[in-house]
Amino acid sequence: LPPGSCRAFWGWLNAVFNKVDHERIRAVGPDRAASEWLLRCGALVRYQGSPKWQQDYNGLPTGPLGKYKIEAISATDSCIMYRGFDYLDGLEHVTDIKLEKCMYIQDQCLQRLSETNNLQKSLQQLKIISCGNVTDKGILALHKLTNLEYLYLSDLPGIREKERTFRVLQQALPKLELELDLE
Repeated sequence: LPPGSCRAFWGWLNAVFNKVDHERIRAVGPDRAASEWLLRCGALVRYQGSPKWQQDYNGLPTGPLGKYKIEAISATDSCIMYRGFDYLDGLEHVTDIKLEKCMYIQDQCLQRLSETNNLQKSLQQLKIISCGNVTDKGILALHKLTNLEYLYLSDLPGIREKERTFRVLQQALPKLELELDLE
C-alpha cells in the first residue's frame, strides 16, 4: 500500500459512518438512530434512568419506539464528524457531552452543536479534551448553549487567546462554571 492510503481509506470509511440516514431516523426515532451513529463511530451513550454506558452496537436495547432517550454522550477516540451532526437534532434529553481525542471535531462542529435547538435547551455539561482542531472560534461559538452550567476544556493547543475567549464566553453565559486545564 502506498503511504497515506490507509489513512485515506479510514477517512473514507469514517465519512461513510457519519452519513445521515434520514429514513432510519424516521423509522426508528431520533434516539435510536443517533445511538447507532454514535456507537458505529466508537462513542458511548447513556440512556435516561440508566447508570450503564452502552458501547456494544449489537447490544442496543430494543423496545417500543422512543423508549430509550439518550441522556449522555461520551465520544473518546471516536470518529464522529460534522456530517453526522444532523443526528443530534432530534435528541431532546441530552444533558452531558464529552468530546475527547476526536480528530474530526473542529470549530464547525462546536458551532453546529450550539445551534442545535434541543441542545440549547437540554445541554448542561460539556467537556472538550485533546481535540487538536478546536480553536478560540469554536469555543466562542458555544455561547448559544444558554443552559450550559459546566464547561471543561483541557489540552486544546488550538486555543490561542485564552483570556479574551473565556471573558467573552463568561459574559455571554454568566452562570457557566468554566474549568480549564490548558497550557
